Amino acid sequence: MTLVAFDFDGTLSDSEMTVLLGEQMGVADEMATITERAMNDEISYAESLRDRAALLEGLSDDKAEEAFDGVYLRPDTATVIRELNEAGVTTAVLTGGFERGVEVALEREGVSVDTIVANRLPVADGELTGEVEGPLIEGTKDDALERLAGEREIAMSDTVAVGDGANDLPMLEVAGLSVGFAPKPAVRPACDVVVATMERLREVFDEEGLLD
Repeated sequence: MTLVAFDFDGTLSDSEMTVLLGEQMGVADEMATITERAMNDEISYAESLRDRAALLEGLSDDKAEEAFDGVYLRPDTATVIRELNEAGVTTAVLTGGFERGVEVALEREGVSVDTIVANRLPVADGELTGEVEGPLIEGTKDDALERLAGEREIAMSDTVAVGDGANDLPMLEVAGLSVGFAPKPAVRPACDVVVATMERLREVFDEEGLLD
């Protein structure tokens, strides 16, 4: 296995970016309800993302930065990523969340991944516009994973996907090894392995020979 693709919110991080943003805007409960419906496959991810972004219209960019500053990696996440990098494994974050939050969390721990594929919240006149843009709104994570593998001439059978929610299903279904991180009920059947901690995920990677 030479390419590992991680979901972010709910997987590498137990922070939920849109909820943190929603708290700054006073709409966190509405955000959480929309997120849960999407993660349980009740509404499309694209619809949920646009609905949540719309609730943020008018939020100052400063307040958005405060929200992103509240995004943290799970315990032991940095260690897992660092060991994969040191072993020569290509690491990627594929998230419907936002680049700025991912970057803040990784930088805080002094760790990096090879590629981040994420969305963005446009800003105009110092405020969020209520819109969202990026490759993982209508685009799906299987396409992103297949593109990354193709660019690096890595067989799909040599890829690993790690995720927890319905929008992770596409990449979990095409990866050589699919790992559910405390997955939602609708996601569990697509997982080859299920883990609940980063420590256990590291053990799975070690067992698969990724850390050699």
